[in-house]
Amino acid sequence: MIKTTAHALAAAALALLPLATAVPAHAAETLSLHDAIEALPHAAESRDGYERSKFKHRIDEDKDGCNTRAEVLLAEALTPPAVGPGCRLTGGTWFSYYDDTIIDGPSGLDIDHMVPLAEAWDSGASQWTAARRQAYANDLGAERSLVAVTARSNRQKADQDPAEWTPPAADAQCTYLSDWVGTKLRWSLTVDRTERDTLRQLAAGCEDTDVEYERV
Repeated sequence: MIKTTAHALAAAALALLPLATAVPAHAAETLSLHDAIEALPHAAESRDGYERSKFKHRIDEDKDGCNTRAEVLLAEALTPPAVGPGCRLTGGTWFSYYDDTIIDGPSGLDIDHMVPLAEAWDSGASQWTAARRQAYANDLGAERSLVAVTARSNRQKADQDPAEWTPPAADAQCTYLSDWVGTKLRWSLTVDRTERDTLRQLAAGCEDTDVEYERV
């Protein structure tokens, strides 16, 4: 009986090993939006050499048949969609907080990289390995790194930073600033002077907004 129990405990410990290796190296942090902006590293931006193909995205990391787009849609659905063969999603409803819009069905949605791939490149990702760029482009480990929004709002935003674009919905701005700054801190991305100054100005109306992030 003792030997059987020991074997069972050993098996249980082995089963937990993958979970242990998945724990991020850095603890979660919470800062006020003001302090989070001041914590962002400052550097000039450069888009030299950028190609979207250098960020491999829409992968199926856990091999369950659903790629990154589908995983985000499933996670953010207000009403869950039906999941068919090949992870084809039908039905369901979503809330696009950029423009305060309810969307029926997945076809009208884009998955937005909170900090666009081109902006990430400008802000430090040009120096990353291909593996880290892939991890960034498919970041399901933070709730707001990727967000389902209307295709219209995503395409209006394109690769612009908050100095050039913020969501049109009046109630979205503070959430958006928190998500943007949190994503940059999570991935140790920089801001240039114009972006930093704009973030400071916009954050003046978000006194009770915090930024939660976990570095990777």
